Amino acid sequence: MKFEEVFGSAKFVGGDNPFSVLRGHFQISNPKGTVLRAVGLGFFTCYINGKLVSEDRFLPLATDYEKRDDYPKDEILTGHRLYVPEYDITSLVRPGDNVIALYFGGGWYTLQSPMYTENCRYGYAKAAYRITTEDGEFVSSENDRIADGYVTEYQLQTTERQDRRNFDPAVFGCDFDDSSLPHAEVKPTPDTEYLFTDCPADRIDRRMTPKFIGEKNGVKVYDSGCNCSAVPVLKLGSDGACKVFFSEELTADGMPDPANNFGQEFHALGKEGDLVSPEFTWFGFRYFSVAGDAVPTEVDFVHSNLRVTSDFRCDNEILQWFYQTYLNTELSNMHAGIPSDCPHIERQGYTGDGELTCLSAMTTMDVKAFYLKWIYDIIDCQDTLTGHVQYTAPYFKCGGGPGAWGCAICEVPYQFFKQYGIDEPARDAYAGMKRYFDYLEAHSKNGLVVSDKEGEWCLGDWCTTMQVVLPAPFVNNYYYIKALNRAKFFATRFGFTDDVELFDRRIKERKEALTAAYFNTWDENFLGCVQGANAFMVDIGLGTERTYRNLVDYYRKLGSLDTGICGTEVVMRVLCEHGDRDLAFDILTSEKDEAVGGWMRAGATSFWEFYRNSTDDRSHNHPMFGSPITDIFEYLLGIRDGSEAGFSSLLINPYLPQKLGFAEGVREIPAGKVRVRLSRNGQKTDISVSLPEGVGAVLDFGGKTYALSSGENSYSL
Repeated sequence: MKFEEVFGSAKFVGGDNPFSVLRGHFQISNPKGTVLRAVGLGFFTCYINGKLVSEDRFLPLATDYEKRDDYPKDEILTGHRLYVPEYDITSLVRPGDNVIALYFGGGWYTLQSPMYTENCRYGYAKAAYRITTEDGEFVSSENDRIADGYVTEYQLQTTERQDRRNFDPAVFGCDFDDSSLPHAEVKPTPDTEYLFTDCPADRIDRRMTPKFIGEKNGVKVYDSGCNCSAVPVLKLGSDGACKVFFSEELTADGMPDPANNFGQEFHALGKEGDLVSPEFTWFGFRYFSVAGDAVPTEVDFVHSNLRVTSDFRCDNEILQWFYQTYLNTELSNMHAGIPSDCPHIERQGYTGDGELTCLSAMTTMDVKAFYLKWIYDIIDCQDTLTGHVQYTAPYFKCGGGPGAWGCAICEVPYQFFKQYGIDEPARDAYAGMKRYFDYLEAHSKNGLVVSDKEGEWCLGDWCTTMQVVLPAPFVNNYYYIKALNRAKFFATRFGFTDDVELFDRRIKERKEALTAAYFNTWDENFLGCVQGANAFMVDIGLGTERTYRNLVDYYRKLGSLDTGICGTEVVMRVLCEHGDRDLAFDILTSEKDEAVGGWMRAGATSFWEFYRNSTDDRSHNHPMFGSPITDIFEYLLGIRDGSEAGFSSLLINPYLPQKLGFAEGVREIPAGKVRVRLSRNGQKTDISVSLPEGVGAVLDFGGKTYALSSGENSYSL
């Protein structure tokens, strides 16, 4: 839709201050059915008569809002969109005079950050609103008034400074004389598509009580209890000031570690007793220090308002930790409609990270609207000229690789269809899939994708336990073949028969090239089987029976994973699919430092970007290793789709690994919750399966099948 279709005769308006409060008056006689549409760029909060319209935070959702100046050289992005929040405000208005106040600024739209260049911004802060009632409509215009806000310095990833000393909070309400305030100035209207979405905004999930753990040189140190994305709330003391320094870890002397701070600070000035908290950003941390007399009253865990629909419990400490820690890490990286890489340093929707963990998120949370939104971010950020798919969606200049990142344009719509049975996003992405394949063909030599754009990164796997050994073309061509198969599936479904033949030919050519380049005939390994090499190739139908046996022998001897973010997903799933579930869960729950158990012993409450004994160390809040969560639900609890898509029928194929005495969990499907409990009973396994109404299901265990009915089903097999 165009701006006028959504906002009528409204105008985008603002002032000179990048953090302003826009005030408008509107007169109504009948409050019934009063609806508000509002946007403040970058982020905004909205008040009607001094009351918050919603608990939503960091709106509007992050998108590629409109064309800007720093797009990749010689590329034209496919589309731009801006999602407009809409609220029923009947309960907040009254007959007579009413006041709307929008506090806006910051966010990605007006981005100023040391991580990105100055011209990354789309534009300067501005806002627009439209209020419709039975009396007519009221819109933003130059007749509205502008007041300065209390945010004085801001960088999205690092810093927010506030000065509340001369700020009157009455500006948000009716009892404020705004006659001396300057009028708003008309600002350029973004040239974009205006849309509505049910993708949830950020909200406070839970409020945590910080624990005081020490003091040094007048600086008090607190522990939030877990590493997450959050904002502190502080009560100012007699000096009316605070400076908060954040970190994921502590130094040996008990202070927040600068190595895991990433420049994150919050400063506030005000009056004694004021409650202060960041307005336009969040921070990624567990520990924080407070300089000044302020006292923290709470720490608010904030992220996209997503419901956890799963549960998992077992008697293996590492596996239990893995599930709980994944949820904390993934939720910490869901903000403004983006599945991000980390909640602090970059905060970007990396297509590689996102495609690896999308199924785990869909398995454990209600994220349908969230990923539907992100699929269109990926589509929007494709180059219309070459078909190149960016490393992040929405686009910011970052690193990645051809295949393992760009193939998200195939993988995420495919997993979305398999989970929810909805193929419209894949239909909308299908032409882009084909364009991306043409792009990969244009960057190939001797049948292999070998490069990306000149001057860009060309990663394959990433963050292996030690140095990456697998060549980037090896990994990226695996993803290309996998994506061709996904597209072939949709071509068949959509009736594009000519494309099926094209995809088959390209798959054949790539498989032959991979075998010629990387297969050792004398031992039937690919690249010595290191870092999951054999698993990659077995997954796309290459190698021999010995290739797979070599994979099993390799990991039995190694006793843990040696893979990066890509290989971890592939190795775990391939072992499970081939029936070696004991081995898969053995290496996942290894107690070695170069495994997830190393993170647990280090006291981690979120996944790290690198393993504990790696040569690198950076973020301690990265969800990209979370793909094995899906294996817990599909190959341990055994809750799998028995239909083409959408879980219209179920195959329950559980397995209790030897190191577990019991496991139980819940996976929510469209029809309701499925619960499976497994416990060891001598030589037998006690199995309990609870099913919702209306879903056909079969239990497959020990080579035999059993028909299941709705409600509780119990067996000892």
